[in-house]
Amino acid sequence: MPRFYYPSSLAIGASITLPEQVAHHVHVLRLAPGDTISLFNGDGGEYAATLGAIEKKRVQADVKAFSPRETELPYSVTLAQALPEGSKMDWIIEKAVELGAAALQPLAAQRCVVRLSAERAAKKMEHWNGIIVAAAEQSGRNRLAHLAEPADFNGWVGQQNLHRRILLSPRAAQSLPDWARHHPPQAVSLVIGPEGGFSEQEENLALAHGALALSMGPRVLRTETAGLAALAALNAIWGGI
Repeated sequence: MPRFYYPSSLAIGASITLPEQVAHHVHVLRLAPGDTISLFNGDGGEYAATLGAIEKKRVQADVKAFSPRETELPYSVTLAQALPEGSKMDWIIEKAVELGAAALQPLAAQRCVVRLSAERAAKKMEHWNGIIVAAAEQSGRNRLAHLAEPADFNGWVGQQNLHRRILLSPRAAQSLPDWARHHPPQAVSLVIGPEGGFSEQEENLALAHGALALSMGPRVLRTETAGLAALAALNAIWGGI
């Protein structure tokens, strides 16, 4: 059943007009009046709806039923990712959502090549939120991962946070999988450096603020691989896959 995000309230019996982007997909998929689609608005659960009138840019739908189905991880994972080059962040966000990340925190670290002005950051946020929606539609999630505003690493790492912060570092003595096997599922933030890694000063600052340094094993992973591998490892060890 085709799944679409509807950015407003939904209720059984409501007759709604689908967003123009969703109407475009309805045409691409060659759906017809009477076909059933699935809608979610990010508040949890999903709704079955029947298509009504289909016009070029306007599609009506009648909401018929609600299902409380959820696919969220039983623990919250925030992926705090130092900004990588090019379009790598797009791929990281898409795959992190598919793997169940509850939140995403872009970070500006010392060795980041990418520097976002306020205007560029606003455009990136809009673009990344669109990726989150598309990934949620594809992966069957009924809640949207929270995207935080890009933050400076030094300022962010000093903030108080109830989540345990795990700094992935190839210099760490213990691996994330080994640590996870000996600890119960819990809310964590996975902190990933840029292409050149975090500087020694940044790592020391994170550790001074209580971060736990762990590795992903004997191999050094690229920035676009490390966080996703860590998410998949926690899924496999703590459950969720």
